[in-house]
Amino acid sequence: MQPRVEKSNFAQLPGGTTVDLFTLTNGNGLLTKVTNFGTVITELHVPDRDGQLGDIVLGFDNLEQYLQGHPYFGCTVGRVANRIAKGRFTLEGRTYQLAVNNGPNHLHGGLKAFDKVVWKAETLPGAAVRFSYTSPDGEESYPGTLEVVVTISLTEANELSIDYTARTDKTTPVNLTNHSYFNLAGSGDVLSHDLMISADYFTPTDANLIPTGDITPVRGTSMDFTTPKAIGSRFSELKTVPAGYDHNYVVNRAGKGLALAARVHDSSSGRLMEVYTTQPGVQFYTGNFLDGSLKGKRNVVYRQHSGFCLETQHYPDSVNHPSFPSTLLRPSQPYHHTTVHRFSAR
Repeated sequence: MQPRVEKSNFAQLPGGTTVDLFTLTNGNGLLTKVTNFGTVITELHVPDRDGQLGDIVLGFDNLEQYLQGHPYFGCTVGRVANRIAKGRFTLEGRTYQLAVNNGPNHLHGGLKAFDKVVWKAETLPGAAVRFSYTSPDGEESYPGTLEVVVTISLTEANELSIDYTARTDKTTPVNLTNHSYFNLAGSGDVLSHDLMISADYFTPTDANLIPTGDITPVRGTSMDFTTPKAIGSRFSELKTVPAGYDHNYVVNRAGKGLALAARVHDSSSGRLMEVYTTQPGVQFYTGNFLDGSLKGKRNVVYRQHSGFCLETQHYPDSVNHPSFPSTLLRPSQPYHHTTVHRFSAR
């Protein structure tokens, strides 16, 4: 089997714009589907220990369901992933007020951010698609015209690779990630998945999920996944409502290249996913706010903890924490990050 990309019509937006769907297949049969609306990964089919393919990401069967609103299933989020406290930051002597769309905070780029626009798409040799979007100066109240390119590919090593580049004409905060919800079993909840996060520290938050500014050791706490543990094994120790994780971890790394951020194994299917990234952090989220109100692909009801996210990123609210790795992108400074999801079974 040769790696390939097949393009098809996904739907039309109310204004008549055509939205496409790209099916990527590598030489081993690994398959993913991505639409240029929000660069949403709608499907990801990965073999289990018996070689049987199963779809391991949450999402919908059609564009209409995505347009009705959803908790960022599979999309590219930006300009700034995660939260900015009170939607406010000061840059070069000017204070910017962004949309407040998550309690008192700005979340994932605002009201109509990168997850809700149609990207230009170009198929590349092999199993790869390059998506591009130009965010105009002032969009969602961010400064500067930002040119973004997201390249999604499947490798012959059974990897889903996501590569991000960006350039700006004014200094602006940028923090791009993919927001896929994974379930390696393909159904049910993810509480029995075994998780290892390669992080000795995390960034604790206040009641509104904004970092306090501290960087705290995980050792000996319910945040500690330095050795594999079932995702749901210590929910009773958490003080979160609803129960579950929604925390940023500081990825252990020795240099600037790809570093292992996390490893997840589902014993029922044998599927194993390793996440490598050049980003300094990873947000671990356990689908706490899924409440059964959404029906996904094949009419499956998405209940609490039906999926987990490992959002590789800079730390939340970094633009307001000078001690954190900076999210500021300057005109002379190209932005480039890569995240790789590597799949196997045992």
